[in-house]
Amino acid sequence: MTEQSAPRGITRRGVLSAFAATAVMAAPTFSNAAGFLRGAGDIRRLKMYNGRTGETMDTIYWIEGEYIKDAMSEVHAFMRDWRRNEVKTIDFRTIDIMAASHNLMGTTEPYTLLSGYRSPATNAMLRSRSRGVAKNSLHMQGQAADLQLRSRSIYQMAKAAKSCSGGGVGTYRGSNFVHMDCGAVRSWNS
Repeated sequence: MTEQSAPRGITRRGVLSAFAATAVMAAPTFSNAAGFLRGAGDIRRLKMYNGRTGETMDTIYWIEGEYIKDAMSEVHAFMRDWRRNEVKTIDFRTIDIMAASHNLMGTTEPYTLLSGYRSPATNAMLRSRSRGVAKNSLHMQGQAADLQLRSRSIYQMAKAAKSCSGGGVGTYRGSNFVHMDCGAVRSWNS
């Protein structure tokens, strides 16, 4: 997808800046940083674990400006509604926000995925049990993820996600997770 055809509402520049900043901060020398910024080794990776299904995923989904179709299919399947075993295409913007945030935190620990795609039936069931579930949740559009990291606080995770300026970021202190989505830029605490 070209920048011209990118959907409105996302700041791709913010997500790309997060990747660039990570590359520069992680580079041991200026020459390595300059090489990376010229495109050498320009990749995006996503690592996750799903405690509900026991599945793990570690995939490079983007190389040198191109999304990798098979890797993206793996991400979609991994982030499925596990209760109903329904798969939906996950918005690439959400995936980029997740990956950029992970890079900014400087950890190799995979995210624990609590919720990715939710079918309308699953969302309605969860909504009947909790006031914290939105009626028109972006999870139902494949545009949101609820994530945890043992090695980082929810505040560290939220700070990294907010720095991407790519969508919504919510911290849920009681349940110890961070919500990331590619909707309007906003933040909240619960």
